[in-house]
Amino acid sequence: MIIGLHTLLYSKDADKDRAFFKDVLGWKAIDAGEGWLIMQAPPTEMGVHPTEEEEHAEMYLMCDDIKQTIADLKKKGVSCSEVRDAGWGLLTNITLPSGGRIGMYQPRHALAIEQK
Repeated sequence: MIIGLHTLLYSKDADKDRAFFKDVLGWKAIDAGEGWLIMQAPPTEMGVHPTEEEEHAEMYLMCDDIKQTIADLKKKGVSCSEVRDAGWGLLTNITLPSGGRIGMYQPRHALAIEQK
């Protein structure tokens, strides 16, 4: 019935951010028509958290070694915020070419995805 999860990232410079995911992170991409790229993201898991505030969604990339991943991204010209300990993991934010930001963390919680 359900075959996957499609995530949307709204960007003020979609072409640059698409290039970031494809060329910098190395995500495989297909052209869905007229140059519209759809990326194959890594394995995905989803949590549903309670809130008393406005409902919203967030996106985080997960890595197995945040210090090494930040160093690798820095070599490719990618800026990351300082790492902070969030309890459930070590967290940073990646600045996208458009100026937008997404989270990245090294999890300390049990994972729903299969690891290699």
